[in-house]
Amino acid sequence: MPISPTSRVAAALLLAACAAFAHAGTMHTPQQQVPGVYHQQIGQLQVTALFDGTVALGRQELVGIDAGAVTRLLDHRYVPEDSKGLQTAVNAYLVQRGNHLTLVDTGTAQCFGPGLGQVLSNLRAAGYAPSDVDDVLLTHAHPDHLCGLLDAQGEVAFPKAMVWLSKADADYWLDPASEATAPQPLRFAFKLARDAVAPYATAGTLRRFAPGDALPAGVTALDSHGHTPGHVSYAIDGGAGQKLLVWGDIVHFHAVQFARPDASYEADSDRRAAIASRRRMMAEAAANGWWVAGAHLPFPGLGHVRREGDAFAWVPGEFAPLPAK
Repeated sequence: MPISPTSRVAAALLLAACAAFAHAGTMHTPQQQVPGVYHQQIGQLQVTALFDGTVALGRQELVGIDAGAVTRLLDHRYVPEDSKGLQTAVNAYLVQRGNHLTLVDTGTAQCFGPGLGQVLSNLRAAGYAPSDVDDVLLTHAHPDHLCGLLDAQGEVAFPKAMVWLSKADADYWLDPASEATAPQPLRFAFKLARDAVAPYATAGTLRRFAPGDALPAGVTALDSHGHTPGHVSYAIDGGAGQKLLVWGDIVHFHAVQFARPDASYEADSDRRAAIASRRRMMAEAAANGWWVAGAHLPFPGLGHVRREGDAFAWVPGEFAPLPAK
């Protein structure tokens, strides 16, 4: 599935990487508040949100919605905004079931410059070693989701893990032929994707999966393509009637896209499909009362979706102690 011609305009999450990297020599790494870690018990699952950092997304990168509507939706929602854009979190999620550890997405590592790439340090701060991770599930092959497969030295970050990437995204992002026909502003992302997965592919621990293929126990991949050709969301069964939906990049602008699911993001490869996937994932989460984890929702990005007429609203989870072991 080719990237739409409209994606030729600057795609913020991806192009912010270029700008950040180019200016890395003049930027200062922000001080860390506290370790970016939050734990949530969901049935039998202990879910740990891992903060990677923030990027700025310009409000003009919302498409299919007029600027006045964007302004009205952002008004009094207090999303931090500066001249570079709206503050947008980058999150990953560690899911522990018994002794089995599954990491969903890996953050940016060194791909986006200073201020990001905190997943590994926060994983350690949470009390885990990267070598303990059994499976890495990638929602898609953009650099802010898979660059963290490598550590700061460019070595394998998760030596024991099987890495799972949808066949549709692998076929597109790992193929040099796709790079040659992609819009120029997006071409840098192809090499980053190939480099990140290369050592895992060499070791035989990169698994390309198609719809219906078996995944790690308790995990189901839900087709949510549109942001990328093979974007998937993962439904993880927590038992006791609890389910977690780790939906990747279904939402980038939380203050706008819950109220207006028809508002697209400039970087979506297929905007019509992305809108359909967003509506479907929100509707399922709301109807079933699933927990949701979002890569670009305000950290920790864990909560629920509530239906509001034909639209939706985000209900952040409340801070709670973990049950005694």
